[in-house]
Amino acid sequence: MPRMYRTLPYQGGDARLVSEVVNNAMNGNTNNSGEITLNTGGATTTTIFNERIGFDSIILLAPLSVAAAGTGVQLPHGLFEHDTTQNFLANTATRVALGTAESVYAMSLSSDTVVVDYAGYYDVTFMGRFNNPLSQIHNAYLWFRVNGVDVPHTATSITIPDKQGIIEGAAYLNLKHPLDLSSNDYVEVYCAVDNASVALTAFPAQTTPYARPSIPSSTLELVMHYPSQVSDSTGLPYISDRQKGQATITHLPNSVADNTFGYIIVG
Repeated sequence: MPRMYRTLPYQGGDARLVSEVVNNAMNGNTNNSGEITLNTGGATTTTIFNERIGFDSIILLAPLSVAAAGTGVQLPHGLFEHDTTQNFLANTATRVALGTAESVYAMSLSSDTVVVDYAGYYDVTFMGRFNNPLSQIHNAYLWFRVNGVDVPHTATSITIPDKQGIIEGAAYLNLKHPLDLSSNDYVEVYCAVDNASVALTAFPAQTTPYARPSIPSSTLELVMHYPSQVSDSTGLPYISDRQKGQATITHLPNSVADNTFGYIIVG
């Protein structure tokens, strides 16, 4: 929605009209500004239509709503988990199951792999609970793969205590490593145990003797730390294309109705 103030005709105008136009301009009331609300429904582009836009115009954006002010804060993220116990063959690299997307934005889960929509530097964290029902200690290992390839330096290990009386040995393994990902890269978690009795164990919610939420067998979280500066993602909306009479704003997927910016056209 562009601003529309009166302008002078090309042949000039009377003193009153000249005074009005000049005073408006001196007070900052010019026709090179307007408002634009980003498209919703997960849209990643929004078009500004204004006859004053040219191929070389500089277009400045300023947030006019809380939603717009927070546009650069909500970066791609996802939390994924598996709610049943996972068993493995001994000394065999096996993909860890991730059956549920608890929350997800600008990425997706398919066949225990997480696919990111946008390039960027991601913080990736995995947590799993290993149980050991045997009377000897055993070892478990975890690491990340990207596009089916082991990521160097991401492996970690844990020694699970042996069973004591009727209480099985248990230990949490927490794996955290940043990953520099491109759009459509996919991330997997792989596991190996030295004995098939060692498992990633889940526990259901309970109501007695007290209420307690369920315990997933595995949890994976990806959060974009910062976007790529040379590829297809950005933390803030930017002008990605300028033509005669229109310009394209590129932004992360938007589903917020009141994501409104003011704009100024220069040149």
